[in-house]
Amino acid sequence: MKEPEWLGAQEAGLWQSYRDTHRELMRALEARMITNSGLSGADYALLHPLSEAEDGLLRTRDLGRSVGWERSRLSHQVSRMEKRGLVTREECTSDARGSMIRLTALGRKAIESAAPDHVAAVRTYFFDHLTADEQTQLTTLLNRIAANLPTTCTTPDCDL
Repeated sequence: MKEPEWLGAQEAGLWQSYRDTHRELMRALEARMITNSGLSGADYALLHPLSEAEDGLLRTRDLGRSVGWERSRLSHQVSRMEKRGLVTREECTSDARGSMIRLTALGRKAIESAAPDHVAAVRTYFFDHLTADEQTQLTTLLNRIAANLPTTCTTPDCDL
């Protein structure tokens, strides 16, 4: 087996800074959202694409793909949200094997209520610390990294 090319001190520091920043940013956004809206980050993650979908309706597999979740995680979260009246499940009329998730009126009200503060939090915790040029640079860098990541899913949940 070939010896790995270990990270140098600068690379290790950058990687640790990225991981710490991501973790703490997500923690801060989650805590603020729960406090200010009663929604979890997982609730918001699903409500957002549903709120932008035509008729607030998405096929389950498409919703899962849009948030990058495996089938079991999506199913459990949708069940929790169903119990709270935020979403409903429906059969897929075009494919008996598929299912649909629909945003309810209560779910729409919840996302519309939470969104302004969420955007303010993202601005406060992230964008306010970057110049316009730094935002452009960071976008370019993140897009370059994303473009070179493997896209082939190898888990059984890929077919959501």
